[in-house]
Amino acid sequence: MTKSEFKAALTQFPCKIGNKRYNMGKMKEYVKKAQIQEADIIIFPEMSLTGYTMRDLTYELAEEIPGKSTAMIEELAEEYNLHIIFGMPERSQKGEAILYNTAVLIGPNGYIGKYRKMHLPTHSVFEEKRYFRLGYHIPIFQTEIGPIGMMICYDVFFPEVSRALRLQGAKLIVCISASPAVRKKFFETLTMARAIENTCYLVYVNLVGIENGLQFWGGSRLIGPSGHLIARLKYDEEDFTIGDFDYKDLKPVEAFVPTLRDLRPELYQSLKSLSENL
Repeated sequence: MTKSEFKAALTQFPCKIGNKRYNMGKMKEYVKKAQIQEADIIIFPEMSLTGYTMRDLTYELAEEIPGKSTAMIEELAEEYNLHIIFGMPERSQKGEAILYNTAVLIGPNGYIGKYRKMHLPTHSVFEEKRYFRLGYHIPIFQTEIGPIGMMICYDVFFPEVSRALRLQGAKLIVCISASPAVRKKFFETLTMARAIENTCYLVYVNLVGIENGLQFWGGSRLIGPSGHLIARLKYDEEDFTIGDFDYKDLKPVEAFVPTLRDLRPELYQSLKSLSENL
């Protein structure tokens, strides 16, 4: 019988900007802790390798994927028999100035895949389009802990991303984030909505701490398919916890709230046309 029950370790910690050695040391510390508590996967926030507010340091800190840092995380995943998701700035193999805000998935057997952030906030305190190129692909990954999809922070404001992941078969959607405190209510509401409308598990892992005057609120969480909170981390503090999820629990929720059955695909073409003519 195929295993359906798994444990996810949610981890939020203050990163040191540009200090990969320190940040990776913190990740290793929590990977060890996750293994002791028999987790199957551990998730770290957006840009957890480098810190979020890198500004012009982004060009210096970005790496190819796979590359040096992902190889080090691969060693951790193999040693502790865990799947690991974390965020980092990626440099394209095709150009030194082509950078992406990327989520990376690594398993006990090595590198699995990556997701490049599709929606780049460039307003108020955000300036991502100044540094990063838009992502164009929404892959899912078949793993020993089920089909996983990833997205990053502002992507959660656009239901198309999570819907595309779910329609490809993702049962667990992981959203890594660097959300400042002023956006807390938005993310609490939207992450719950994404889980409910797609009848799936959703993990949201957010940065915590202060970087260059920008305060990140933490509040990471594992949300079930009916919108219930399975696990939640503290606000504004470094924190860690384990959340249990069971894919068998998706079946009764899908029957009770059959959103995928009731989709109207003919609407998508009109949405495309309307959005092209804003």
